[in-house]
Amino acid sequence: MKALQNVILAGVALAMMYLVQCLRQHRLRHANWPQLPRSSIWGHLRVIGEFIANGNNKRHIDAVFSEMYEALGKVPAFIVDLYPIGPLMCVVCCHEVAEQITKPSRAFPYSLPKAPTTRAFDGLFGSRSIVIAEGDDWSSLRRRFNPGFSSQNLVRLLPYIVEKTQRFIGILNEFTTSGEAFEMNELCTNLTFDIIGSVTLGIDLHAQQGKDYQNEMIRLFREICSTYYGNTNRRNMIPSWDFLRRRWLVHKLDVMIKNHIRQIFTRKSQTSNAGHELKIESRSILSLCLQDIDELTPELVDQICDQLKTFLFAGHDTTSILLQWAIYELSRTPHALNATCQELDKVFGSDTRPERVHEQLLSGRGKTLLSRLPYTSAVIKETLRLYPPSGTARYCNPGSAFTVRLPDGSVRCLDGLVLYNCESIIQRDEVIYGANRNVFVPERWLGNTDTSQQANEDHLSGRCSRAFGYQIPPSAWRPFERGPRNCIGQELANIEARVILASVIRKYQFTKVGLGEIQRDKDDNLVLGSDGQYEIQSQLYNKLEVTAKPVDGTKMRVRLAKE
Repeated sequence: MKALQNVILAGVALAMMYLVQCLRQHRLRHANWPQLPRSSIWGHLRVIGEFIANGNNKRHIDAVFSEMYEALGKVPAFIVDLYPIGPLMCVVCCHEVAEQITKPSRAFPYSLPKAPTTRAFDGLFGSRSIVIAEGDDWSSLRRRFNPGFSSQNLVRLLPYIVEKTQRFIGILNEFTTSGEAFEMNELCTNLTFDIIGSVTLGIDLHAQQGKDYQNEMIRLFREICSTYYGNTNRRNMIPSWDFLRRRWLVHKLDVMIKNHIRQIFTRKSQTSNAGHELKIESRSILSLCLQDIDELTPELVDQICDQLKTFLFAGHDTTSILLQWAIYELSRTPHALNATCQELDKVFGSDTRPERVHEQLLSGRGKTLLSRLPYTSAVIKETLRLYPPSGTARYCNPGSAFTVRLPDGSVRCLDGLVLYNCESIIQRDEVIYGANRNVFVPERWLGNTDTSQQANEDHLSGRCSRAFGYQIPPSAWRPFERGPRNCIGQELANIEARVILASVIRKYQFTKVGLGEIQRDKDDNLVLGSDGQYEIQSQLYNKLEVTAKPVDGTKMRVRLAKE
């Protein structure tokens, strides 16, 4: 018996020695990369915890990475070792390296594959999502859905974007009367949910008409999201409960979307030769996707369902965030607000009523009018520079021998690393954007305000923005990411943002409440800073809720602007 105990103890000791040796070898991987002091046991978990504790613990992880970047002397990339609870990660901080990661190569014709961490959100997107798919599967999905997101098709859907914006304006009017503070996040999210529902599914989700009237899909999406970032309900903090609850909610949402797919396919089959006038559902991205399909197999239904979930989530969330930050920054930057209003006066006339703007957008000249808004486009571009909703995470498989060249000319191998393009750092690079890199300055983009997919490919022709007497390389602006796997919905986001800003910016005056509130002097006058922005009492910042969102929901009051 004693001999058996000795054998067991010896086996345990050998196993422990082996594990310690494996851990030691892991900690030595990529040891020559810039990084903060790494514990042989905890990696960088402890040091990250210290950085988080030194600031507001609600702030987005990108803010923590930015502080680590500053502490390391603004290096082009650095290592974060999260083992054993997470991967060995490389945080990319400069556009030159980010561009090499996302561009196609001989070994990776569609750029480096997405990181396995992306699959953590397959409840939102689905396991067959275009966000997760790789290789030829991804390429096939992109070809199938590109026509629906083309500028030509989206302009045809302009009436439905305008229609949903009219309801948004009605809600703003109610708040101008009551004077009540409200969260822009809720208003903007409901608006963009309504728009993406019409554009993607061809249905009215009634997101802006109150919880009692909203489509069930809205509630399911929100409940699924809550399982990722927690809830005030204590039981939702238990991972096993969150997982089981999420699976049930996803199942219910899938059933609804798949039934809708089958209904649209059946209707299309019955009316394909009837020559009826196009309705919204026949112009939707779903209908365009089904156009050339003769047989709707279960596998195809599953695949289309996952793409629609992806478009519904990404299409409402990121545009809502863009609108909140754009309206907030304009509210505290008087020269930018004045320039935007003057441009809108020039294009749409001095009548600031939203209905007058909408009449012109629906007159057949909508595409032309929206293309004549360079300053408004610069506002959108600058907002996305300062507040990108998310980044991209890629993975370099061990043995692939994939290398990147750093700005100093040195070459580094990325094998075995999760690569995170931290856009919050890249798009605030002092080398590129100068001393005012943290300031909202739309003028820096004048001369290159294009935010379309074509602009995403400008690196091929070497075009750069030359505002302020210096060049901004195209790869230094990447909120929709770049390369083959750039965001398929960026054209829709651009059109939505221009329509909505053109509708409300002149008519209403927005005032921040709480975090980010404008400072007043002893005579109750607004205090204008040397950077051209009003001074604020406290800093509004992003939190992480799947994407980067204003921490307080962008609480505001609104009133009619002075004519």
